[in-house]
Amino acid sequence: MQQFKQVAMVPGNPKYDQAVARKRELYTRSDDLRSPFFRDYTRILHCNAYRRLKHKTQVFYATSGDHVCTRMEHVQHVASICYSLAQGMGLNSELAQAIALGHDLGHAPFGHQGEAILRRIVFRELGTQENYWHERNSLRFVDSIETLPDPQGVEQNLNLTYGVRDGIICHCGEVSDEALLPREQGVDLAVMERPNQYAPWTWEGCIMKVADKIAFLGRDLEDAVSLGILSEDERRTLARLLGRWLVGVNLANLPNTLLINIFIRDLLLNSTPEGGIRFSKDMLKFIHELASFSLKNIYNHPRLMPFLAYATTMLEQLFSHLKRYYAGMETIRRLEDERPIYPELHGNFSSYLKKYSVMQQTLDFTPNYGHITLYDLSQERDYLQAIIDFLSGMTDHYAIKTFQELLQM
Repeated sequence: MQQFKQVAMVPGNPKYDQAVARKRELYTRSDDLRSPFFRDYTRILHCNAYRRLKHKTQVFYATSGDHVCTRMEHVQHVASICYSLAQGMGLNSELAQAIALGHDLGHAPFGHQGEAILRRIVFRELGTQENYWHERNSLRFVDSIETLPDPQGVEQNLNLTYGVRDGIICHCGEVSDEALLPREQGVDLAVMERPNQYAPWTWEGCIMKVADKIAFLGRDLEDAVSLGILSEDERRTLARLLGRWLVGVNLANLPNTLLINIFIRDLLLNSTPEGGIRFSKDMLKFIHELASFSLKNIYNHPRLMPFLAYATTMLEQLFSHLKRYYAGMETIRRLEDERPIYPELHGNFSSYLKKYSVMQQTLDFTPNYGHITLYDLSQERDYLQAIIDFLSGMTDHYAIKTFQELLQM
């Protein structure tokens, strides 16, 4: 235990100064007790993208069930696992939890299927040189889209530390037979071209990457059992699989907390600074078996397919509808002309454009905006990117609500 204490991202670590560096200076308070990483944690906690996670899909779309996992619950599970691992290993739990809280802020509505739909739209509309993936989109949200008011009430970007930003964009990738060790060199995160291009830069980012994978294994199984989507044969197969590690397992009350506990203990027993973050061979085999079961029997379940088709129609139609309003610098006016017909969609999208386009300086109001601008509406490509950003920020419920506006006559 505490074997990673000498490599924790704390003052004295050779990487620390870069880890706490921000792209711009951030205001300070003389009585602030928070570390730079915990300050990031609270900035993420108070931003709107985090709040929207409570209505974003984890696996089961737009669920009305109170006890089905949402993406907000998922990030809390990841943060909890990160805390336990960091405390056990001697790493910086505040850094690990801040990465965990922000790692899915850029996730599309309707989960990974929604991400795939938006990726196809980006490929078609913006060209093959662009690639939409939620890890990079989460970095885009924390760097450029999400804002908080400063002490003067001026909206500013979150301006997170490099250590947290790196952990967010580098959290993708499956648990493999190889140990996970941090890379040595800092890189320009904005130019990463593909998921899993680099290992995280900190040990805390490494444990968060592993925590992200183990957080959903048991939780997705819990939901599948409670929603009744598994056949009797599949339930028996799952019971036998779990019974190798959990004696007397009862699927009616699937013990996800016990699964998480054995994952955490195995990592603590088998990970070292020299050998990296790793599971034992037996535990890794068990994890792969659980993941294979879920892929076969949950993620591609026939009951999810109708809603996938519905989600595809919604996102495609919302994109097409907004696209046709492009008129250069007259775009916002065109949107607002039909705001009475589409009050939610046009009202909020035109407000979004006012906030993030270069036109904000010429509009007939003086908002307290100090964040960076993203779009030049004289360029159609910028407008199409604005639609993608707006759609990716939607919750499942809001996407459905705005799509319903398109159906009203």
